[in-house]
Amino acid sequence: MDNIIEVIKKRRSIRKFKENQIKEEELNLILEAAVHAPSGHNDQPWHFTVIQNKELIEKISDLSKAEMAKSNEEWIAKIGSSNRSIVHNVPTLIIVSGKKDSYSPLVDCSAAVENMMLESTSLNIGTCWLGLVNYFFKIEEAKVLNIKDGYEPYYAVGIGYISDECNIHSIKRNADVFTYIK
Repeated sequence: MDNIIEVIKKRRSIRKFKENQIKEEELNLILEAAVHAPSGHNDQPWHFTVIQNKELIEKISDLSKAEMAKSNEEWIAKIGSSNRSIVHNVPTLIIVSGKKDSYSPLVDCSAAVENMMLESTSLNIGTCWLGLVNYFFKIEEAKVLNIKDGYEPYYAVGIGYISDECNIHSIKRNADVFTYIK
């Protein structure tokens, strides 16, 4: 097993995936990592909707983009009007929802997302944290996701095998972000 700092350094947002679906045992490990995330007051306020239906994933991308194209934010409208998929043609899309009346559902669900991404990286599986799908969550068609009552969908995570065409490179990190008080 990789040292955790090496897995953290290796993790990247992947935007080119192979078409084949990830193995069920790999998906189960990724979901297991998600539910082992820390949560405020141990609420564990998350719920995960796993989508492996290619047509539904494309529909989520297309309808999100249609809503984005209406945005007053120029960069969002530009992406919405483009021909590219905002879910990057992933074979698996996991919608992460949080229990609305929980203590800190957004933070807790974010920790679960990070756990999923790190476990995926350790398995040599690519991920991309997808926030723009929240445009889909706001429209009537989102009912197809069957989000549990009392939960709010926050984001999606795209998961799949990394395409051979994907150019993964190192990213320089800011080092001047620490203040020590002794």
